[in-house]
Amino acid sequence: MQHSDEAKYVLQFINQTNKSVFLTGKAGTGKTTLLKEIIATTHKNAVIVAPTGIAALNAGGVTIHSFFLLPFAAFIPDVKNPPVFTENLKFENRVSLKRHLRINKARKTLFLNLELLIIDEVSMLRADVLDAMDFMLQTIRRNSEPFGGIQVLFIGDLFQLPPVIKAEEWNILKNYYKGGYFFHSHAIQNSPPVYIELDKIFRQSENQFIEILNNLRNNCISKSDIKVLNQFVNSQFDIRKNPGYITLTTHNALANKINTEALEAISKKAYGYKAEIIGDFPDKIFPIDEIINLKVGAQVIFIKNDMSFEKNYYNGKMGFISKLSENEIFVTFPDENKMIEVERYEWQNIKYTVNANTKEIEEEILGTFTHYPIKLAWAITVHKSQGLTFDKAVLDVSKVFLPGQAYVALSRLRSLDGLILLAPIRMNGLENDFDVLNYTENKAEKEQLANQLQLQTKEFLKEYLIKTYSWYGLAMSWRSHVNSYAIESERSSKSKYKVWAEKNLQNIEEILVYSEKFISQLNKLFDEEPYRFEFIKERVNKAYQYFFPKMDYLVFELLFTMAQIKKQRKMKAFWEELAELEEGIIKAVLQMKKSQKMIDAIAREEDLSKENLKLQEISEYKINHLVQIANLLRASRLGLEEEQDDIFEEVSDSKKEKKLKKATTEITLEFWKQQKSIGEIAEIRKLTQVTIYSHLGKLAAQGAIKLSEILPKDKIEALDKLFKEFENKPLSEIKAHVGELYSWDELKLYQRAQPKVD
Repeated sequence: MQHSDEAKYVLQFINQTNKSVFLTGKAGTGKTTLLKEIIATTHKNAVIVAPTGIAALNAGGVTIHSFFLLPFAAFIPDVKNPPVFTENLKFENRVSLKRHLRINKARKTLFLNLELLIIDEVSMLRADVLDAMDFMLQTIRRNSEPFGGIQVLFIGDLFQLPPVIKAEEWNILKNYYKGGYFFHSHAIQNSPPVYIELDKIFRQSENQFIEILNNLRNNCISKSDIKVLNQFVNSQFDIRKNPGYITLTTHNALANKINTEALEAISKKAYGYKAEIIGDFPDKIFPIDEIINLKVGAQVIFIKNDMSFEKNYYNGKMGFISKLSENEIFVTFPDENKMIEVERYEWQNIKYTVNANTKEIEEEILGTFTHYPIKLAWAITVHKSQGLTFDKAVLDVSKVFLPGQAYVALSRLRSLDGLILLAPIRMNGLENDFDVLNYTENKAEKEQLANQLQLQTKEFLKEYLIKTYSWYGLAMSWRSHVNSYAIESERSSKSKYKVWAEKNLQNIEEILVYSEKFISQLNKLFDEEPYRFEFIKERVNKAYQYFFPKMDYLVFELLFTMAQIKKQRKMKAFWEELAELEEGIIKAVLQMKKSQKMIDAIAREEDLSKENLKLQEISEYKINHLVQIANLLRASRLGLEEEQDDIFEEVSDSKKEKKLKKATTEITLEFWKQQKSIGEIAEIRKLTQVTIYSHLGKLAAQGAIKLSEILPKDKIEALDKLFKEFENKPLSEIKAHVGELYSWDELKLYQRAQPKVD
């Protein structure tokens, strides 16, 4: 993928520094595309959060409040003023917020393994909420550095939707903040991120329009700009008589009214289509209405990009309903003289978990929302139009009520040719927030970025290596564990392991003496001028050769003991104690391996990325130990059969989780190859059987599987004859003919499985 210089800098800052970044850019500059690439290529443990449920769903993440377990209240960043709880107002402070820190082990592990926090749609993030996030991270991670020592990537356009703060809340918050934006937070004031702006616009190419948008954005809109825009005023414009136009409004009720009345005006049969919801998918994050009502002739837009090879549509593309049946929707694009059948799209509600074997953060699917990715398109709110691109739009910017809404509305268009204004634009009421304009002065120039990147890359390597070989916390955990034996009776099962624990602690403390000497040496080497990278690399390699066998032995000792006691009676609490020790020591060893890979990549002048730092030894390190231990237990008959099964089950679960990162049809294919039934795959994947049938049809069309693997030979032969007899007929007509002889799923499957003919 080709990148602008700014996009390259973003990727480099994320992957080879620990410096937080604010990524911004005008509408249509590719922020969302770059976010997807960051997630695909970063070697860091990352999560995505956003201020609202819809924003989180669109970004592929979770909400800020759910991830940080924040109450829905304003945050006072001190410990003096008591929290306020009235019918209309709720305020938390640092003391009261700590009460919400009753987090379980899994969530604590997640926070401790987090390396990169991505906050999307940051224009809507309030200053006090960001300070609450900062406080939670510092507290849970027991790290007083900004955001608990993790890197934060802020993404958004501050000229779009601002944060929402009630007047009553601001009366109190103004005593702590100069403004409500995220950059007014104490966290940002104390530790500003590097400010990088994408400036190449992909949506518009018309110079005059781009200049007007820039002037509107920067509060320097001129009379001549207004004159140009007002040439497109047409107060009598009737959207129903002008197909292809969409009205941008400021209120949901008005958009719904326009769409409902336009649909009712069509004298055709109405069809209702309901979303397929599996598992946990709250209605407050539904990406579109649960039920879509359509008629032939209705104007619709797509709200997702077509992920198939054909790329038939994009987010914001407009079309018209041409054919409908109970299980089919066909859309026509008149300009292209093309008709397509719309396939359902799958949205996922996820939570983040840590893989027990690799310590990588992964996604777990809680539920899915599967629906046709279209909505009625005679009108849409400015808020919901963010991220969409229109060829033709009708605007009434005389009714904008928030700074930036006129800019958001106008910037959805590709060019002025597609613009209709229902009323003239006035100069007043279009101004953007002056605080935002002042903050834009922080934008870094390319020379600054180059210098910062060089310094921060060196600092990142230094910090990473020191953190890798700093085992004081590990030693403290083992000391606490050894001390816990003092309260055990001599007869307890745990007391039998006291000598074992003391021996391991002694080994760790011996290692600690040498690791602290090595850290001291690293500090001196990194402070030297000139910077001798080759010598640092040599010393790190020597350190790895010395420390790894010793740490590896401790890992084996710990896992072996845990495997022996896992199924013993009254040993669950002891096993959980050892599991906490295992979390720390496995993480330390894996970090040693990754630091070796990092040093090698830098020596070869390669980018630090997921691909370049990928090492099979890391992903299989714990699994290989578990397999070896299971074999030893089997051979020596020390373990029970169920214990061995337990070990291998852990390995199997780890592999299963990794599949969730692949394309949705690929995941279905892997389960199919495991000879799982359609029902079993649907249950495992939290999808409907209808969706699994659609995946199998696509896989059959691609040649990945054979239709005969899904349907019996006689049924395929019968369907061959049936589709020849009804060639070029809609599926609804075929279904009406066959009745209950074949299900919709079978007919669709057969149809999808046929190779595409151009």
